[in-house]
Amino acid sequence: MFEDLSLKLENTLKKVRGQGKLTEKNISDTLREIRRVLLDADVNYKVAKDFIEQVSQKALGKEVLSSISPGQLITKIIYDELIILLGGDRSEIKLNGSGITTILVVGLQGSGKTTFCGKLSKRLKESNLKVLLIAADVYRPAAIEQLKILAAPINVPVFSISEQDAVKTVRLGMDYAKESGFDTVIIDTAGRLHIDEEMMEEVARIKEIVNPTESLFVVDSMTGQDAVNSAKLFNEKVNYDGIVLTKLDGDSRGGAALSIRSVVGKPIKFISNGEKLDALEIFHPDRLASRILGKGDIISLVEKAQESFDEVETRKLEEKFRKNKFDFEDFLKQIKAIKKMGSLSSLLGMIPGLGSQVKNAQIDDKALVKVEAIINSMTINERIAPKILNGNRRKRIAKGSGTSIQDVNRLVKQFGEMQKMMSRMNQKGGAGSLFNNLKFN
Repeated sequence: MFEDLSLKLENTLKKVRGQGKLTEKNISDTLREIRRVLLDADVNYKVAKDFIEQVSQKALGKEVLSSISPGQLITKIIYDELIILLGGDRSEIKLNGSGITTILVVGLQGSGKTTFCGKLSKRLKESNLKVLLIAADVYRPAAIEQLKILAAPINVPVFSISEQDAVKTVRLGMDYAKESGFDTVIIDTAGRLHIDEEMMEEVARIKEIVNPTESLFVVDSMTGQDAVNSAKLFNEKVNYDGIVLTKLDGDSRGGAALSIRSVVGKPIKFISNGEKLDALEIFHPDRLASRILGKGDIISLVEKAQESFDEVETRKLEEKFRKNKFDFEDFLKQIKAIKKMGSLSSLLGMIPGLGSQVKNAQIDDKALVKVEAIINSMTINERIAPKILNGNRRKRIAKGSGTSIQDVNRLVKQFGEMQKMMSRMNQKGGAGSLFNNLKFN
């Protein structure tokens, strides 16, 4: 989402780098350009104005140290102010230590509310909590079925009734949770295409009944300032505790994410950047500020890697690297682990300096799907000993994977080149990256 904003900010800040000192003129010129960049990104007008004023005051009030350039200093000031704009510290979800934790999820229709309920239930279940989902979105066709489909793979039960009565559903669902020993309940409420009194009244009644531990407003970040306006109106009516930003992997300009905390005055607690159930992250203002300024987010990347890669398997893989015994079977395991971490473009965006470079690059996650299909069409013997892959075997693999013989030949050739590279590096006592010589197009 922030690639365009990052690129424009980076280009603007380049103009003050290399200058001997910060002056009122170069600060004014730079901040005028940054203000324009923020408004182009659909940041709220007042938020952009206040942000620029804060940066200006701090830039003009500082002496430039001899060890730092003007560009570095003003970048640091902007980074600090971005963190403040985004909320300062991360805000954790509250849990009830002495009873049932009840999480009320509200938002407009199409915001990704039901999907978020599934993602949150997975996250909380992995923290050893006994989770129940209550399907209180009784109006939207197939909403209850969608929740059940999301919950099925993670074995989280969904409570629903046949009547079109959200308040009754919640009352009975809470009774069931108490009787059955659940310690966490997530309530998926109904959304509308726009805010109306009937919707607000129903949500307010449900909130009064359950007295939730946490109320979360889910907002589609791709709707720009409309998202900010709906968040403000919802808060006035429901007074929720935190915000969830969805669809951060989309093509919107990022204005909602930068404006919403300041306008509404409520913390962003989670961000969602994909359809998979594990595509949910705790919101870290400092990490997002770093990414916006093109500095990457190595901490999040490492955390994703730790979650996705098994420590024992990693040690085994290391040993195979050293002995030059890495085969297609090992490669397949690595592909599956990488897919768990998220899209390739989002992962590359976390690496410092790569965000702007990959903006217009054709990074197709389907390429990994093709490679996986080819390897899955091989027998175990073929994966372990690729040298036996003759013409007939390659034809069979291409047919079984729905690819061409050229695709199979390309993969086998690139894999062979990678093995040679690893062999050379092992002889020199080094270790190479798994994907250095692989280009899956």
